[in-house]
Amino acid sequence: MSENADKFLGTLAESLEKQTFVKLTLGNYKGPDDQLQKMLVRLVTTKKGTRLYFLYRGATRDTAKNYDLDTGIALIGDALDNGFRSAHLFTTEHDYQLELGKKGKSRLNVGKPTFTAAPAATHDRDKKEQVDPNSFYLRSLGITDDNGRVRDRDQHKWRQINKFVEVLASLVDKSELKDRKQLRIVDMGSGKGYLTFAAYDYFKNTRKVDVQMTGVDTKSELVELGNGIAAAAGFEGLNFVVGSIANYDVGDVDILIALHACNTATDDAIFKGITAKADLIVAAPCCHQEIRPQIKPPAMLRDILKHGVMLERTAETLTDGLRSLLLERSGYSTKLFEFVALEHTPKNNMLVGTRLKKPTEPEQFEQQIAEIKAFYGIEKQHLETLLKKSDPT
Repeated sequence: MSENADKFLGTLAESLEKQTFVKLTLGNYKGPDDQLQKMLVRLVTTKKGTRLYFLYRGATRDTAKNYDLDTGIALIGDALDNGFRSAHLFTTEHDYQLELGKKGKSRLNVGKPTFTAAPAATHDRDKKEQVDPNSFYLRSLGITDDNGRVRDRDQHKWRQINKFVEVLASLVDKSELKDRKQLRIVDMGSGKGYLTFAAYDYFKNTRKVDVQMTGVDTKSELVELGNGIAAAAGFEGLNFVVGSIANYDVGDVDILIALHACNTATDDAIFKGITAKADLIVAAPCCHQEIRPQIKPPAMLRDILKHGVMLERTAETLTDGLRSLLLERSGYSTKLFEFVALEHTPKNNMLVGTRLKKPTEPEQFEQQIAEIKAFYGIEKQHLETLLKKSDPT
């Protein structure tokens, strides 16, 4: 290791000791790992003490880990020895830029500090709003910067997160879960976990509920990233698992969430919620593909539904409408309303089922469902099929 690299690591250790450390970035990677691109290092406080949180940025996946300070400094030294040619240390006193060249050449520049105060490493705070832009997980997921400012490119995600928490809070307040001190929540198809983290944070830290929350996704790299951030944030009741909506056993669940599960995966999620007798089922359906090819336009609508756009809208209306009726037949009251436009689709309906203490008799819904299917020539609907197979009678 070059003399400048040694000085850089010494300065890093000193900044941690003096509590002037803000963050560190490593870039210009030329090592053997063809996926690795950057490393981002921050300071976090967990129940195990102060840790260095590492976010490894890759071409197709990110990985999150946290280490004690000595181990973290050693790992940064190894990274400089094994492929990273550039390192930038931010402290409240100075910025330090290390450049490593070929044949042992190096350069260490010292400049004025970008940050005059270190960001809070703790996750406990006095919240005045449901979603705190300074939250550690938002910084780790790249939604906000180190000063808690929402990045321009992620303004739509920020609106989505806030709206989702607002809606979920209102739904809980109007349900039997309002005063519950323990909650079990499953997010089916959690993806990168923006909404999963926000929901957990809200119930755990704002409402002071003992919440156990699981995010389920088929992509192992997203599950690994989510678990790394949750561990670094001290979110002990939040975990992510690899699994599909159709095959994952939700167990005893109070709230089941499924946002943008494609096509009949939404039906699989709703079915899981119904069979688990979840108090709340919250779905934002996506890609309504099952019913459209089945529709045989009634004579009076033939010249209207000959237009593809009208047929598509009708298929979406019928799909979500039938899901709502099937939920009501299964003992839930329902709401179907427009949610904020998300990146997955500009057409966003949210379907909510709230379990009733005294369900309505199912016969009236069965007749209505049968009449709608007959009118449009629909032979099957996936949720209905699942419910029939599960009915022992």
